[in-house]
Amino acid sequence: MKRLLGILLLVLGGQCFAEPTQVQYLSGTDKDHRVDWEFFVDGGRNSGAWKKIPVPSNWEMEGFGTYRYSNDWEKDPAPDKTGIYRYQFNVPAGWRGKQVDIVFGASMTDTLVKVNGQTAGAVHQGGFYEFRYDISRLLKPGEANQLEVTVNRYSANASVNRAERSSDFWLFSGIYRPVWLEAKPPINIERVSLDATHTGDFEADVFLAGAAAGKVVARVSTLQGKALGKEMRAEVIDGRAHVRGHFDRVVPWSAEQPQRYQVRFQLMDGARVAHEVSKVIGFRTIELRPRDGVYVNGAKVRLKGSNRHTIWPTSGRASSKELSYLDAKLMKEMNMNAVRMSHYPPDAHFLDVADELGLYVIDELTGWQKAYDTDVSTPLVKELVQRDQHHPSIVFWANGNEGGFNRELDKLYPQWDAQKRPVIHPWENFGGIDTAHYPTFNCCATSLFNGRDVFMPTEFLHGLYDGGAGASLNDWWNAMLANPLSAGGFIWAFADEGIVRDDRNGAIDVAGNLAPDGIVGPYRQKEGSFFAVKKIWSPVYLPLSEMASLPATFDGKVTLENRYDFTNLNQVKLGWKLVRFGREAGHTVVAQGSVKAPDAAPGMRGIASIALPRDWARQDALYFTATGPDGREIYTWSWMIASPQQIAERLLATRAPAPASSAGNTVATLTELADGYRLQSGALSVVINKSTGYLRELKKSGVVAPLTNGPRLVAGKAELKSIQASRDGDDVLVAAEYTGNLRKVKWRLSAAGTLSVNYGYQMEGSKYVGALGVTFDYPEAEVKSMRWLGRGPYRAWKNRTQGVEFDVWQKDYNDTVSGLSWNYPEFKGFHDKVYWAALATSNLPITFVNHADDIALGVFTPKEASGAGFEPKASHVDFPPGDISFLNAILPIGTKFHPPAELGPSAQQARTPNLGIWLENTIDIIVGDAKP
Repeated sequence: MKRLLGILLLVLGGQCFAEPTQVQYLSGTDKDHRVDWEFFVDGGRNSGAWKKIPVPSNWEMEGFGTYRYSNDWEKDPAPDKTGIYRYQFNVPAGWRGKQVDIVFGASMTDTLVKVNGQTAGAVHQGGFYEFRYDISRLLKPGEANQLEVTVNRYSANASVNRAERSSDFWLFSGIYRPVWLEAKPPINIERVSLDATHTGDFEADVFLAGAAAGKVVARVSTLQGKALGKEMRAEVIDGRAHVRGHFDRVVPWSAEQPQRYQVRFQLMDGARVAHEVSKVIGFRTIELRPRDGVYVNGAKVRLKGSNRHTIWPTSGRASSKELSYLDAKLMKEMNMNAVRMSHYPPDAHFLDVADELGLYVIDELTGWQKAYDTDVSTPLVKELVQRDQHHPSIVFWANGNEGGFNRELDKLYPQWDAQKRPVIHPWENFGGIDTAHYPTFNCCATSLFNGRDVFMPTEFLHGLYDGGAGASLNDWWNAMLANPLSAGGFIWAFADEGIVRDDRNGAIDVAGNLAPDGIVGPYRQKEGSFFAVKKIWSPVYLPLSEMASLPATFDGKVTLENRYDFTNLNQVKLGWKLVRFGREAGHTVVAQGSVKAPDAAPGMRGIASIALPRDWARQDALYFTATGPDGREIYTWSWMIASPQQIAERLLATRAPAPASSAGNTVATLTELADGYRLQSGALSVVINKSTGYLRELKKSGVVAPLTNGPRLVAGKAELKSIQASRDGDDVLVAAEYTGNLRKVKWRLSAAGTLSVNYGYQMEGSKYVGALGVTFDYPEAEVKSMRWLGRGPYRAWKNRTQGVEFDVWQKDYNDTVSGLSWNYPEFKGFHDKVYWAALATSNLPITFVNHADDIALGVFTPKEASGAGFEPKASHVDFPPGDISFLNAILPIGTKFHPPAELGPSAQQARTPNLGIWLENTIDIIVGDAKP
């Protein structure tokens, strides 16, 4: 018994003295927690003298050197070529005899490290990779030590410059990721390469330093410390131990259920634990099955992702885990399940967050259209894979981008990766998967939708300004869902690459039109495409969502289609609300409740039944919300119940009555002028032009409401045939008939002071046209804000009507150019399914009430950007003439590279109805009321 107790105490004592790696930061830990070092730069701002700089950082973002985008080394090299850093530090005396490594998270670009005046090792080349040196022999434990780091903006290796600095992104310099020391015993675990499959099989190669013999013990547990299965043991042979085991009932890692575990590796020196290392892992299997698809854990998946640069406006490439959380959560909010690291490995903490929240990751070796040479890139592949290979979120390695492929490197990835993840060449059909960039919708013979290979464009729907991204995504996604070879795709790009320029008074620079490509802005402001992507990529699809209004026969049954890869719909929470709309922004909830979600496996459909109250048809709209198993709202859909006529009648009935004129008149009056007709009711005066039938003048109490020159067609011909004025009881009318496309305009001014215009037009049948409808002139400078009932709050395009829902919305006037200024939602543009809209102006407020439910409201003409960079002709839109328009058809928008006609069915121009079909609407125009 005593002998057994003695052995137990020996083992426990050895475990108590188990030595993990000790870490000491020399820099700060991220962009928000930094440490000042001494710094000298040889050119540009603040050059030629020793100053302080916070580390980690890019020196450009701290007031040094020069800002550069794209190629900065060939034709016009920057003057700030070299930065020198100095920092004094101490290490514990107890570190004597240990192996101490200095580790750089990343440094741009060629980096020479000296400790106490001696070189730590060869110059590191490659600006996006974690690298380290064993500096044990150079340190003075217990004393002051001097670190000196020389960072060259340009590499002495031309292929590094071609791969990293001839690129379509901001080019930075300096030590922009943390620097730290790692102290380990001389006999230690150097690294681990592991594979944990969804079936519970586990294997790991544990590579050791200073240990030719001994044992490695590995234990898998939950993150809370509960042991999973049995301990694994393996003998050390020639400095390596191969550990293997099997674990029953593991929960596989996926983007939908990112279950993580922890594995602890211990190097045993007899009964003593000499060193231990822990890794957070997931049990996950990734397969690329040629001419079949991409499989995760044995199930076919489609990746819904975007391309992400690591960038923040005030810190450049220097990042933080908080920023990683922010970006990953925004992606998950858009119902994305994937992200491509463009065009370099991210901070390690982003991969930790992707593991935790559930995002499939493409991890990329830099090589933007030009490749590294083999000698310089061989260690970079090693650094990339060794740092990242244990992350379950990584499903592909990308060996360069758009021709920046060194094919000699392809064989290196599986040498360092025990999981043997697929290697892809983004832009190329390689390795059984076609990743073509920016294809057109009908592209191409023998490839993509028309090919035999798995396809997954790693860049598509380029989101320059407000084009691309969500525009036409619905067409693409429906086609991808219908094609079994589709593995999804990645939108370019997640965020506008904007940086704050201290040499431009703090203005945000997006390099002309080269970098405003995001779904979100530099500070992650949400564009309209954000919500379109969220709806289109919802894993819960409602066929009913294709309708704007509920049918009168609606019985509360809602069909749901499960577009998850692994999750049953019975894990989703469903809720509903019946709402009423008033004159103020927002709505009033009349009734609400929850709905039992159907039992529907991925790919299947089920029905959810809403227990509607008896008076549901007397309400204005129905909202329906799906919430995922993680508690995150998937989407809220809306449908109108009330008709435009019902909404109009209620608004007109509740507005204040028009005051009588000074003469006490209770009826509207009609006066014929030389060139028009004056219609008068109380304080309201209207003049209709005799020669056109259009509105010429609108006044109330002598104050002009400058709405004129309409309703004229935005496309087509109108020649006045006849015009006449008449009375209809207490109301007065002016009716005009036309030859051409416009057929009629009928004005009515009621005794109550309501002006209405009914118009009808007819186009030549089955012709492609742009916008269809009528318009008025109104001075933009007079408008202060708009409140409206319709789909909002963002504007819509013909090929991006998703992501806007019914409510009473309000927004102030702005002149935003998407991607160049970020006051969202943009004020100007097309607004979908508008029932009424009220403009607050500098003179008289004016309200428009539609009597048709298919009217889009066009509000002024959005400003388009101009300036340096690529000429984005494809994203230009020829807006119809006029200022305030009522449209039956609106225009699509293109991407950076493709005009709308090349993007899919919804981006085609509208076709006119067959001959004999009229398009008609009545608009009530209310002047002077503070509220509609």
